[in-house]
Amino acid sequence: MAKKDYYEILGVSRDASAADIKAAYRKLALKHHPDRNPGNKESEENFKKAAEAYETLSNKKKRDHFDQFGDTDPGAGFGQGSNMNMDDIFNNFGDIFEGFGDIFGFGSQQKQEGPSPREGHDRTLDLTISLKEAYEGAKKDVRYYRLENCTTCKGKGTKEGTSIEGCKKCGGRGQIQRQQGFFIYSQTCPECGGQGYTIPHPCPTCKGNSRIQFYEKFSVKIPSGIYDGAELRIAQKGDAGIYGGPHGNLYIHVHVLPDKRFRREGDDLVSNLILTYPQLVFGSQVEIENIDGAKKTIKIPKGCPAGNKIIIAKNGFPQIRGRGRGNLIIITQCHIPKKLSPEAQEALKKYSELIGTNVNDDEGTISGFFKKFL
Repeated sequence: MAKKDYYEILGVSRDASAADIKAAYRKLALKHHPDRNPGNKESEENFKKAAEAYETLSNKKKRDHFDQFGDTDPGAGFGQGSNMNMDDIFNNFGDIFEGFGDIFGFGSQQKQEGPSPREGHDRTLDLTISLKEAYEGAKKDVRYYRLENCTTCKGKGTKEGTSIEGCKKCGGRGQIQRQQGFFIYSQTCPECGGQGYTIPHPCPTCKGNSRIQFYEKFSVKIPSGIYDGAELRIAQKGDAGIYGGPHGNLYIHVHVLPDKRFRREGDDLVSNLILTYPQLVFGSQVEIENIDGAKKTIKIPKGCPAGNKIIIAKNGFPQIRGRGRGNLIIITQCHIPKKLSPEAQEALKKYSELIGTNVNDDEGTISGFFKKFL
């Protein structure tokens, strides 16, 4: 059975606001309401589908689940699809039909004295940093556009000295009731567009919208130990709310670039160390440099094999959640020279004979020894 696209059913985009989703459902529910389409099974099914879509998309938890998995959480809702009871739909979503006449049995629309404050939208940004910055932490400048309260009208949307007025045509209800034969129905007030209020003298700067576009820039602290794909939340740095509503938040998605010398494995910092064969055989002391530039001397034990891990405790990434930090892990590798001086070649051939390996004179390489070694 094909999965249902609730956004498509309601005719809204995937980033639609809660208000847009409610308005779309209201429109479909009134169109397919059983009292308007008596005995029409197709309208009844469309009515149920719209209710199913609205029940999911109007609930943040259910909407997040649907966006991630493409279906509904079977344990999260009161009903699904054709199994939804009509009484349940009316009981749960009766407010959708308010103001559409006594025929629907939901009472009358409340008067709207003015615009209701609404929370601003969240904003998202992508931020790319180096592996070294992830290890040490950093300060990064971010710049983006968002909506901010209009400074001229201070977010009121009206010209100075004026105010918002209740709509005279609908009495502030946003709907006008009409009677057609036996039925009483309502329609959106053409004067106020269903808002229940008007702004006779809008602010000249924001044109009555209460907000204007604003170019935001500030420095954000990237904590040491941050990992690729992490998300930082900056409170109240999203869009300003509408007509005095709270600000949304800014979410920064962090991307960490790969490094040529180091890589991250969990909270450990890993790097390869190229050594000569004599250093591996006889052992040695080698100075290395960590990703932050700190120098350390490590001991290579005698007879150290290639691929051996040398662990320097607590020199890896700090743990974001919890205390402590990972380790710096050095993996030994053997340097295989492509060119040798005549003296070095002669000495290596002699050593090869002593340990019983074959020398390929045609290619001028001592492949048998290194094949056995590796």
